[in-house]
Amino acid sequence: MKLIVGLGNPGEKYEKTRHNLGFMIVEKFLKDFESVKNTIWKDSVKFKSEISQIEWQPKHGNLEKVILAKPKTYMNNSGMAVRLISDFYKINSSDVWILHDDIDLPLGSMKIRFGGASAGHHGVESVMEHLGTDRFWRFRLGIGEQKSPLRQGSEGQAKIKNQKLRNVEDFVLSDFTGSEKGKLKNLVKRGVNAVETSLENGMDAAMNRFNTK
Repeated sequence: MKLIVGLGNPGEKYEKTRHNLGFMIVEKFLKDFESVKNTIWKDSVKFKSEISQIEWQPKHGNLEKVILAKPKTYMNNSGMAVRLISDFYKINSSDVWILHDDIDLPLGSMKIRFGGASAGHHGVESVMEHLGTDRFWRFRLGIGEQKSPLRQGSEGQAKIKNQKLRNVEDFVLSDFTGSEKGKLKNLVKRGVNAVETSLENGMDAAMNRFNTK
């Protein structure tokens, strides 16, 4: 069984923001997989998430049960929902896939990786804290500018550092601009294809095909 979690914030206010890219991709994945009438998200109080369960049958290999989830705990507490679901279904951390925005990657780029640091992403930090490990898969989806100026600053100057953090928070909670919509559409499509390829052919095949060089 796989647990595929898109990170984001619940509510219409955040629906189109950069921080909700994970939500966008799991929603599009389900729409592409199921007929419209079966594209149903269940609001689960027990799991503090909206969830949907599907069965993926690869051309070669065994049937895979998959739980899709959109935590309703807000980004900084995403790990609470991930832990509740993974504990109940006894899902190993290595079978947990987290889809999230990444300001350190240029808009439109993607990196699939296993384990490692959170790179300052509070949602990923929360998942690491609640699972007690970093040994889960991440689909890092680029939302940053080419040179990532929001990560730059003068070290040792608290005022500049605090302003930089505010700028990052404002940026990730902002909507994509009109000029970015094309890259966003392509990234959502690539993200969905990456999840499908991972389920169909494994992570190595997905990394080889989708990781931005």
